[in-house]
Amino acid sequence: MADPCSERPEVWAMEPFRVAQSPPAAYYIPDFINEEEEQYLWQQIYNAPKPKWTQLSGRRLQNWGGLPHPKGMVAEKLPPWLQRYVDRVSSLGVFGGRPANHVLVNEYQPGQGIMPHEDGPLYYPTVTTINLGSHTLLDFYHPVTGEASPGSQENSSPQTQEERHAFSFLLKPRSLLVLQEDMYVRYLHGIRPVSTDTVTQKVANASLCGCGIGDTLPRQTRVSLTIRHVPKVLKTSIILGRRK
Repeated sequence: MADPCSERPEVWAMEPFRVAQSPPAAYYIPDFINEEEEQYLWQQIYNAPKPKWTQLSGRRLQNWGGLPHPKGMVAEKLPPWLQRYVDRVSSLGVFGGRPANHVLVNEYQPGQGIMPHEDGPLYYPTVTTINLGSHTLLDFYHPVTGEASPGSQENSSPQTQEERHAFSFLLKPRSLLVLQEDMYVRYLHGIRPVSTDTVTQKVANASLCGCGIGDTLPRQTRVSLTIRHVPKVLKTSIILGRRK
């Protein structure tokens, strides 16, 4: 299948896609890619060599671009089919003028998810995600701290995960999500391991997705492309413990 990316040279203005109902800053772009591009990416991902997949608890993934590490990432060239879409995301200017250089491809089957987590300091403080195949609900949580939450009793017991749940985003197929600022550094994000999602008042972008409160959405296989910029890249390659 020919790559359809080059047929859609688009320049996106980000501000119209800001999710006003969330803390700063989240942007949700429906139909960032079209159905033909989604099919193309899906095909390329599943045509990747089997050793490229890593099986984790609750999902499996492919790592492209190198392995981020506190001492620096040994960069690996992205394949052309992926580089084109990484370039499209980079052209939005969301990485402070820097190009994205790392992609995690995650596959989630219905009933699979990921525990609340933060992306951390190895990356430029922006995360972007292209969604393929199925919707999901991405949940955001207040981190566990020693401080009492607003309105709670000063000596309250540690909050449960449900109590710390602040809001969610509905991510539909072919959409792009961009998280920056407080959304990157002040909240944890995760996906509940369920097979069906219900749209509630906590879904901050429900109106942008054409969904109503109470709608139930069965999950199918979802693949996400998490595209980021790793600032610390080693200038040299390491082979058999030696630098060259």
